[in-house]
Amino acid sequence: MIRLSLVEDDSYLLNHLARLLEREEDIQVVSTAISAEEAIKTFDWKQIEVLLVDLDLPGASGVDLIAYAKESNPSLLAMVHTIYEDRETVFSAIRAGASGYILKGSTALKMASSIREMLAGGSPISPTIASRLIQEFQHQAEEPTAMLSTRETKLLHLLASGLIYKEIANELGISPHTVHSHISNIYGKLQAKSRPQAMRRARLLGYLNK
Repeated sequence: MIRLSLVEDDSYLLNHLARLLEREEDIQVVSTAISAEEAIKTFDWKQIEVLLVDLDLPGASGVDLIAYAKESNPSLLAMVHTIYEDRETVFSAIRAGASGYILKGSTALKMASSIREMLAGGSPISPTIASRLIQEFQHQAEEPTAMLSTRETKLLHLLASGLIYKEIANELGISPHTVHSHISNIYGKLQAKSRPQAMRRARLLGYLNK
């Protein structure tokens, strides 16, 4: 029996998905939540095999929840279920640990088969998403992914150590205003809105291991 948990902020859709997937003989919906915060507090992460999660959640995002879930249970498999198909959202979810990415509107039969495919070692992705990924790799040489510079990486390490802007400025011999500018750029590249979120994503991308 596949132990599945659902996170979706639309309560009607959440209940609808749970009912549809429960009809499958090999799927058991063990927990549901309407936010990442609720899931973090109430889910028994060690017992979950598959996490089906929307990305646009109130509070912490679905990407943040995937990262948390993978840290809590590395063997857990996460599948995105969303309306978003833009490049940055797709790559953020994959970097966080998503093994599948399907768009809303897929049938219950398709969702169930995608879950089974993922458990069998596959990476089910909606056709339009797969097309975007192929295009991205084909143009990778022309449009390199934004990466942190050596200076930004060093500044990130200082930020991770708990230093405030003024202390970082003294350490690097620059002004606090310049530090603020660098950190804004770092947040933009990491698609982060806060220090904890930036630190979490920097660790996932390996910047804090350098």
